[in-house]
Formats: sequence, C-alpha cells, structure tokens
Amino acid sequence: MKKLIAFPSIEPFRSIVFNINKRYNFVGLDENGDAIYDTSMPKPTLTFKGTVKLHGTNSCVSYNNIFGMWAQSRENIITPIKDNAGFAFFVEANKENFKSLVDIITKRENIDLDTNTISIYGEWAGKGIQKNVAVNEMPKSMFIFGVKISPFNSVDEDVENGEKGLNKPNAYWVDHSGLSMPESRIYNILDYKTFSVDIDFNNPKLIEDHIIELTMEVEKECPVSKEFGISGVGEGIVFSCEVDGIVHRFKSKGELHSVSNSKKIVSVDVEKLESINEFIEYAVTENRVNQAIENIFPNNTPLDIKKMGDVLRWVTNDVIKEETDTMINNGLEPKEVNKYISAKAKEIFMKRLNTFA
Repeated sequence: MKKLIAFPSIEPFRSIVFNINKRYNFVGLDENGDAIYDTSMPKPTLTFKGTVKLHGTNSCVSYNNIFGMWAQSRENIITPIKDNAGFAFFVEANKENFKSLVDIITKRENIDLDTNTISIYGEWAGKGIQKNVAVNEMPKSMFIFGVKISPFNSVDEDVENGEKGLNKPNAYWVDHSGLSMPESRIYNILDYKTFSVDIDFNNPKLIEDHIIELTMEVEKECPVSKEFGISGVGEGIVFSCEVDGIVHRFKSKGELHSVSNSKKIVSVDVEKLESINEFIEYAVTENRVNQAIENIFPNNTPLDIKKMGDVLRWVTNDVIKEETDTMINNGLEPKEVNKYISAKAKEIFMKRLNTFA
C-alpha cells in the first residue's frame, strides 16, 4: 500500500550492546509473565560490516503494483511539488531506471508486488544538501544502502511475531548489492570502501579504539568522494549485522558531525553527568539543532521564527529518544530537563536565525 515506510533510526554503539545483551541474557518468564535475565550468560562474537556514512538526507523509492512508485524522505512521502532537496523530482525523472532496479529485486527475491512493497533506501547527497563535507562538491546523487520488503499490513522487521498481540507478517531486509545505475547518478554504497569488525559482546569495550580509528580515517578523507576525485572531510561509518532475522545497526561519527559533545566517538559506558546543566551541554548541540532545522525547513527553506516551536519540540523529542539511557544513569527525568533543552535549543536557533537574517 502507498504509505510511509520509514527507515529505522540508527542507534549509537551503546544501544546495540544493550540490545544484544538483553537478547542473550533472556532466560524466560517469571510467574507474572515478566522477563528474567541472567547477566552471566555467554554472549556471541558478531561480525559487523561497515559502510561509509554520507552526510546528505535520507531518501527512499517505494513500489508496489497497486499504487505504483512514490518517493520518501525520512519522515514524509514527497512529490516534485512538495520535495526534499529535489529528490522526488529526481525520482520522477528516473522512473524507468528505478523500475528496472525494482524488477531486479523482484526477480532475485521472488517478490509478489501485488501483496508486497519494495523500498529502496539511500542517501541523497551532493551540492546544496549539506555543508562542510566533501560529497557536497558532487552533483546530487543517490547512494543505495538498503532494500526492505514490506508485506501489506506488515509490522517492522524489528518487532517479532506475537509481540504486543500482533499476528502479522514481518517486513524484512534483502541483499542490495549490485543495485546501481552510475550513468543516472544512482550509486551503491557497497561499491566503495567497506569495513569489518568482530565484536565480542562479552567485552565490547575491546573494539572501541579500533572503531574510533576507522571513523577518524573516514572523517579525515571521505572514501566515496575520493573515488570521484574530490578530497575532503567524511562523516563516519554505519555498521550492521543481521542476527536471527533482525538487522542491528549502529553509527560512528567523527567529532565534526557528532550530535553530542562526547569525548569519545563510541562508548559502552553511559557518561556520568553531574548536573542538568552538564547534560544540556552534552546533549543540546549545534549539530542536533541543525538536524532539527533541516527537518522543519527542508530543501533550504528560509528560517521562520513562527516555526521555532516545531524546532524546539523536534530537539526535545530527539534528545529524549537518543539519550534515555544517559538520563536514567544520572537520575534525570524528562520533566526535569525539558525546559532546559528548549532554552538551549532556542538560543542556538536564534543565533542561526540572526546570522542568516
């Protein structure tokens, strides 16, 4: 069906450690039906594949036989009239090319498009989309990084059958290698430099320094733009691994792009913050507010103070979503920090507004 099939949030490393531990520490249910965990249970060593994280905007092309083809940003179905950095217009101009890619997926995965939707996800990157990265010197292009199959009325792939009373098929991810049309500026992130790390979840801190080293290497010189003869800053790496049909992803950004003022790019231990002020300084950064602005004012729309409330709500919701574990570890509740998040975000927004007034 024609509906928004959003790409899931990519978690920080500490969240993946938490999720894997929770899965492998589970030993059953007590008499009240509550989960029982045994932290002494052995955890696996898993191989995560890394691809270059490009600093652009999330894009998607979805297709089924009922509604045909449509374009998406991270949060909306878009059209050439109501676009996101020109991506919907690009899809309209390349309908036949994208249909060819859909046909390749349909054939090799044996997909019935009368009952399933194919979604091709990628980063839409290039001139005018972001700033301070090498790929911004390139023509706008799509770099495919995932393909999801969504049976009609399915649940997301990370919700198992039977959870919360659901009895519906799961959406699932399939191989996206080989999907590209370079002549039409449709590329595949797998065709560029990739990385591999083995993470022992019995002692995940052992891999931190290596992930940091790889991330700083990408930030210093973007491997993707380099292939196009452009030297400059990259953003980071996205690591992924499929476990029991669920894809676990985490991101590792260089210091120039991190949305939290963390002293380390990746960290298993949640930082011990001593006060609300320190938490606000840690979590409410210019990069995070800029992400909010990009969502509320897409396609370089001029800033409007009338929408400042939308920006503040986006930042507050994002902080609560991404930093819940940090807040729990420091005894902070949302009601205690929300007004301070808004105040700091307002300060950054007004500075940006006055700069470009």
